[in-house]
Amino acid sequence: MTEARQQFLKASYERVMEDIESAVIRRGEHKAVQLLAASKTMPAEDIVYLSDVGLRYAGENRQQEFTEKYEAVKSAANPAEYHFIGHLQTNKVKYLVGKADLIHSVDSVHLAEEIAKQACRMGVTVPILGQVNIGEEEAKSGVSPDEAPEFFAALHEMQGISLRGMMVVAPICDEKEKIRKYFRDSYRIFIDFFEKKPHNIREAILSMGMSDTYELAIEEGATMVRVGSALFGHRDYGAGR
Repeated sequence: MTEARQQFLKASYERVMEDIESAVIRRGEHKAVQLLAASKTMPAEDIVYLSDVGLRYAGENRQQEFTEKYEAVKSAANPAEYHFIGHLQTNKVKYLVGKADLIHSVDSVHLAEEIAKQACRMGVTVPILGQVNIGEEEAKSGVSPDEAPEFFAALHEMQGISLRGMMVVAPICDEKEKIRKYFRDSYRIFIDFFEKKPHNIREAILSMGMSDTYELAIEEGATMVRVGSALFGHRDYGAGR
């Protein structure tokens, strides 16, 4: 890695962390917010370097990329937790169980059952988040807002998985207040189950907000934000990675 790349990553990391702190102050509720580096298409050395300057969480959207980078990421001097944050097919579950520190994108009972089955077979417990399709978009995964309470309750009872919270991918739109409403509605769903219902889930995670929306998401209650281009810069999808 070049010195210029190191300087760019360090400056980006510090800027995003400052933005997170400012958004937490604006929220007025000083709960910790975790930064997850969404490292799709980026080399493992970028994650390793950021973990050396303080990054604690990174995540991949694609199983193959997660698998390819896993050893390098986890052998770092200060390894970050390595999460899976993309759409997951059931036939790819076996490659993540026992490796992913958290699977964010559990979007159906069927997928949760497959993760639980593979986890029990390996004798491990897999931490997961239940994904809610807050905009009820046909092209996006996750259960509808109305289905969320029953969905979370079903996941909470399964052996082999540990429900840790909720993930949301908000619809893309240009109007700030529309995005804010999606985040606000997500927070209400999150609170209703994870903070009002009696269960043993502690420090539940609300994973929502990305590079262009993470400050809004924090203002509306996110406890983890998934930031890619604001940390790493432009993604080169034609680079063959």
